Amino acid sequence: MPETTTTRSISEAAHELGLTAHTLRYYEREGLLLAPVDRESSDRRRYTDDDIAWLGFLRKVRSTAMPIATLRRYVELARAGDGTSAARLALLREHRETVLARRAELDDALGAIDIKIALYSERLS
Repeated sequence: MPETTTTRSISEAAHELGLTAHTLRYYEREGLLLAPVDRESSDRRRYTDDDIAWLGFLRKVRSTAMPIATLRRYVELARAGDGTSAARLALLREHRETVLARRAELDDALGAIDIKIALYSERLS
């Protein structure tokens, strides 16, 4: 019995991922998918489970403000195969340090906001 693969239209994929169809098309144009998206005979995109998993990863990494150029480099390395694992690890470690530094900045800013909230709350009590 042949194995069936669940696919989704661009609107279904966008909804599932919490992205817009425009963003999905943009990621495709920028070459951020591991493989070309399947298309129906009518040329409509069909996203597989693997596409959804990859796009979910992209969404998370983009939410950390990874630049598109860096993400594109990561995708190129991923496409090149297991021989690039060390380079991908280095890229992700470097980005992790950037995210941690940004988080420290945000924690500092949040502390300043909390001080002001406490001050106003005390005045209004």
